Amino acid sequence: MKNEMWKAYARGMAAAMNGGGVVVPAGLLRAYRGVGLSDTEMMLMVQLMMYRQLEGVDFPTPEQLAERLGLMPKAAHQLLSRLMKEELLAIDDEIDSESGMQTERYNWNGFVIRCAEWLADEAKQTFEAERELQQQRSSSSASAQAAQSSDLFSVFEQEFGRPLSPMECETISAWVDQDRYPDELIRFALKEAVFAGKLHFRYIDRILLEWSRNRVTNTEEAKAHTQKFRGGRGS
Repeated sequence: MKNEMWKAYARGMAAAMNGGGVVVPAGLLRAYRGVGLSDTEMMLMVQLMMYRQLEGVDFPTPEQLAERLGLMPKAAHQLLSRLMKEELLAIDDEIDSESGMQTERYNWNGFVIRCAEWLADEAKQTFEAERELQQQRSSSSASAQAAQSSDLFSVFEQEFGRPLSPMECETISAWVDQDRYPDELIRFALKEAVFAGKLHFRYIDRILLEWSRNRVTNTEEAKAHTQKFRGGRGS
């Protein structure tokens, strides 16, 4: 009979624990190691919060904390001393407005602020790392684009059989950077100019402009457009 009674008591306690709990900010649980707390010290902080929130006790004794933590009172006292030395925990003196008696209570604002600073620093480092990665990607993209443009210059010089003039280099750069013509389309326009026997930049620019007006975006579409144009002209 007694066993059944205690089992019922245990079930009641389990239901109570599922129904309520101590409010511990998630940031504290995430940052406590970063600010130098051990698991035992963090559990001590949680016990202090539980004493206040659930039991209305603002100043539990080292003996009470030691019992909850499974420590000797001396060890609990040492933990409290270290936390106060690190300014993570403090003791506030208060005067009861009704009785006029002085009371004490633990204050863990220092711990909260230190955790908030650690989380802010972590967020800053993450932001800077992401920004640096983005800059590296942009730099790589710019380098690839520069290499692509440089390769285009070589192709044009090979077809023209001479070095390009500064104005001709600027024209190619404008096709890539301003007009956003794909590399393959510029190369194909060059081939079309060679095929037509009109190897000069003004003719190549007219080809690219014509394709742009007709929403030609790749080599396959350019071939189809060119064949259609030639077919229509031939008829």
